[in-house]
Amino acid sequence: MGELVRYPTDGGSSVGYLATPPGNPGPGVIVIQEWWGLVPHIRAVADRFAGAGFAALAPDLYHGVQAAEPDRAGKLLMGMAMDQAARDIAGAARYLADLPALDGGVGTVGFCVGGSLALWAATLSAHITATVAFYPVLPWERMRPDWSNYAGKAAVIHASEEDGTSAAPGVQAARRAIEGAGGKVTLYDYPGTSHAFFNDDRPEVYDRRAAATAWARTLELLRSRLA
Repeated sequence: MGELVRYPTDGGSSVGYLATPPGNPGPGVIVIQEWWGLVPHIRAVADRFAGAGFAALAPDLYHGVQAAEPDRAGKLLMGMAMDQAARDIAGAARYLADLPALDGGVGTVGFCVGGSLALWAATLSAHITATVAFYPVLPWERMRPDWSNYAGKAAVIHASEEDGTSAAPGVQAARRAIEGAGGKVTLYDYPGTSHAFFNDDRPEVYDRRAAATAWARTLELLRSRLA
């Protein structure tokens, strides 16, 4: 089990859920929330990364607020200030990089809204060298990423069939931009899956087989790039 920690950001501070590996120090991973906020599922994912040998930090991008209904989640998302989210994520990368429990590099993994933010994160911090996005949905115009910062970095995108697979315009735009900057992108499609197929707190969309495959591929990238 992890704990809530406060960490410095540019001009302030933020709170996140930190889970550290039980044995020797390992690489770091920033776990970025869905539009619901820092809910138990995201904390459980951070705990799972710690069990796999990573120091995992999940920033609370809604700063203490959570949603249980889509309408509320949508309002929280629309009200999220991207400049503050950038500070929260970049600060999380710095915090992990200085953590005694860290041995290796820092990556990001995000889901839904957080999938887009995870890809964006590598443009915000030199510490972040590997990113994994599960079914990213935010339009890039909201973030205005400087994709040139992806030189030498790597990304994996897990795409659901419901979202249009890896052929979706947003996914292809990210692929072209990252590859154009000198980064590497690997796209994975999961036939028959719904959006949020990794979320085992939502049985109506959870796909056990696809989630297990995506988890294994995620660990493969992070371990190969961050160890």
